[in-house]
Amino acid sequence: MQLYRLGLLVASLVTSIGAQSTFTPARPPAIPLAVRSPYLSTWLDAGSDGGNGGYLAGQWPVFWQNQVTGWTGMIRVDGNVYTWMGLPGSKTVNQTAYEYTSTKSIFTMNVENKLEMNITFLSPITPDDFKRQSLVFSYLNVEVSSLDGQEHDVQVYADISAEWVSGDRNTIAEWDYDTIDGVAYHKVYRQTQLAFSQNNEQGEWGNWYWATDDSDSMTHQSGADTVVRGEFATNGKLTNNGDTNFRAISSTWPVFGFSSDLGSVSSSPVSTLFSLGLTQDEAIQFEGASAYSPVPSLWKSYFDTELDALSFFHKDYSQSSELTTSFDNRVAEDSIATAGQDYLTITSLSVRQAFGATQLCGTEDKMYLFLKEISSDGNMNTVDVIFPAYPIFLYTNPALLRLVLDPLFENQEAKKYPHDYSMHDMGSSYPNATGHSDGSDEKMPLEECGDMLIMTLAYAQKAGDTDYLNLHYDLLKQWTSYLVEDSLYPANQISTDDFAGSLANQTNLALKGMIGIQAMAVIANQTGHSDDAANYSSIAHDYITQWQELAIAKDASPPRTTLSYGDSTSHGLLYNLFADAQLGLDLVPQSVYQMQSDFYPTVANKYGVPLDTRHTYTKGDWECFTAAITSGDTRTMFIKDLATWINETPTNRPLTDLYDTVSGNYPQNTFVARPVIGGSFAPLLIR
Repeated sequence: MQLYRLGLLVASLVTSIGAQSTFTPARPPAIPLAVRSPYLSTWLDAGSDGGNGGYLAGQWPVFWQNQVTGWTGMIRVDGNVYTWMGLPGSKTVNQTAYEYTSTKSIFTMNVENKLEMNITFLSPITPDDFKRQSLVFSYLNVEVSSLDGQEHDVQVYADISAEWVSGDRNTIAEWDYDTIDGVAYHKVYRQTQLAFSQNNEQGEWGNWYWATDDSDSMTHQSGADTVVRGEFATNGKLTNNGDTNFRAISSTWPVFGFSSDLGSVSSSPVSTLFSLGLTQDEAIQFEGASAYSPVPSLWKSYFDTELDALSFFHKDYSQSSELTTSFDNRVAEDSIATAGQDYLTITSLSVRQAFGATQLCGTEDKMYLFLKEISSDGNMNTVDVIFPAYPIFLYTNPALLRLVLDPLFENQEAKKYPHDYSMHDMGSSYPNATGHSDGSDEKMPLEECGDMLIMTLAYAQKAGDTDYLNLHYDLLKQWTSYLVEDSLYPANQISTDDFAGSLANQTNLALKGMIGIQAMAVIANQTGHSDDAANYSSIAHDYITQWQELAIAKDASPPRTTLSYGDSTSHGLLYNLFADAQLGLDLVPQSVYQMQSDFYPTVANKYGVPLDTRHTYTKGDWECFTAAITSGDTRTMFIKDLATWINETPTNRPLTDLYDTVSGNYPQNTFVARPVIGGSFAPLLIR
């Protein structure tokens, strides 16, 4: 990191923190800026510990892994220079407000009571429009207007650094500048491309584009950070020259700037638009039905070249804004109607994070959605990570759930996995979906079989796609056989909460298996396998009757299910009950739902109900699953406590799903930016 960054840190923090911004609907632990894929994922530390409390000026934006992704914004007003993003050294503007929606982060800035700035970071989410959803790009729009009734001479500057192109700051970056169709762009990339590889979780291949409108009032420049930013600060414009000394990212920190001269600005708003994105011709390596091979980014099916994609995206801002505003409004209206304003605080913060772990790949004829298990271990299309995320896919577009399941079905139906139960993930290291032909994946057999059966039926019901059930019937039946063997008395094994350790006869895990068996009964019935349907339904109902005797501490006050059979002093979140309600199975008696709903408030801490009696930590995704199937006051309690935690937590990284219910801080395991937070949409599926 540059020495000047460190030297100016304290002064800038004091300036920013004193600004007294409002935060709506909450002050999250980290603010999403450009969050669009596993590699386009840049945030602003908004936590009270280690950051400056959610102020855009005075600190560097960071990648989800927490390394700096240099991104700077400055404004020159009547010859005076101020910083509105990052930490380049000039005096910071006064941030007065921050607001987030499902797709936008909006900052309001006051410049010496002379100007107001409205700065919008838009990461488009278009679940029904795969052409737009396939583009790994994000917008930054800066709008300026006079506050004091006077006209002011204004220039706006923004740059990105080469830190975006590699996780290795000693890597040599290369760059170029050009224009296309009225769009000016800096192209920045790793000089030696390393396809399908990562360093510090950043992708090591592809081209980064930083673009704006090509106009007479725009100037550009590349070069050392102090040189380019100093040119703007001194002259209010750039030289239109490029530094051709391609070098290591950390060698005099090359940056790529644009300056826009807005002229005399009055009370009528004037805006400048920037686009930022990544293009990779081939995004994933996949071992599917055919041989191991690269899979193209889906955007290539819609655009002849990456410059065509860039041009389309940049010029699409107006339409994209309309589409995303409509999506924002849908989430807001549905969330408030379901569980009030506190619930919107949770759902609207979850959207970009959940979708930001995914990328659409393949072709229009053979499409896939690949998902990265961000921060916990980097697996691809992890079954028990898709499972907590599946509510957001089902809510936004059930086809997305099919697309994320398809790689798992394709690989296993090609007999490339040696076990009879479901595989854990599609590959141990994103972006390599190379399967586990040796069967050496993490073992969660009951968990994964139950998850796959539940999610497959959930998709088919929502989409009305019985053909999908027919297509995969044999494999689904194979997994059900495992559940029949292991669900009533689960062997000593881990569940999706593997960080808590293994345990035999887990009450909640057993329930998932039984629900999976009943899901198969419904699948069999819908596909004309009446004998299978009757058999599986009989088994599931027999098991659930026995389960109630094994799993419920009836003499406890109040009665409740246990963490494991026979341990009447234990308890845990019975979040797997959600699938019974969501699928409409009616397998579990309503008395169990009510019993659990009555019990949870008796063990709630300040920020929620612990996951189980072994620890005081909980998981936000499972709290939302549980909230979805509890009644009135208990649902309100879950939602309120989680929303309060979001606003008060001392954590300062992209939203963690694992946190301590007493302190609000991270437990020993630090999970951040994971797609499982899509589980916050569970209550929207049961209303």
